[in-house]
Amino acid sequence: MDVGIISRRYAKALLEYAAGTGADKEVYAELSRLSDCFMAMPQLRAALNNPVLDVKEKLSLACQAAGGKVCEEFVRFVKLVLQERRESYLQLMCLTYIDLYRRMKNITIGELTTACPVEAGVEERLKALVHAHTSGEVELIMKVEPSIEGGFIFKVGTYRLDASVATQFRRVKQQFIEKNRRIV
Repeated sequence: MDVGIISRRYAKALLEYAAGTGADKEVYAELSRLSDCFMAMPQLRAALNNPVLDVKEKLSLACQAAGGKVCEEFVRFVKLVLQERRESYLQLMCLTYIDLYRRMKNITIGELTTACPVEAGVEERLKALVHAHTSGEVELIMKVEPSIEGGFIFKVGTYRLDASVATQFRRVKQQFIEKNRRIV
């Protein structure tokens, strides 16, 4: 069976179940934290796939990675995944659930990368700006990356606005290189 089909079926079933009990937002937050843990620590996936660990230890590990105190829907879902021996697909199930939830709730993801931290007011203004164009909820990810040297990089959906100093320097350098090639 295709990996995408398995993860989508489980994620869709969890979304319907969590929406029915009213815990879809909590499950979304917990699966987001679990997904972030999978990205940050590849050892988590290896530990969950380890056949030596029993189901209780794997369940405890997944719950701790999701934030410690998790809702009952999350626990039931992870138990089902572990009982069916589908723990190798858990990361994909998390990502699929997150995607389905965002589509269902019309949530737009934006990412602002700056050279230094920005004020909270800037974040709120950007959220309001994106909300005005998408008429949906906005989640804004703020990143500080000194390598851009100044300015900002703003991404929303498939759009990217790069107003960083580093990019401007690269463009000027490329123009000088092209101009010098024509002279020689």
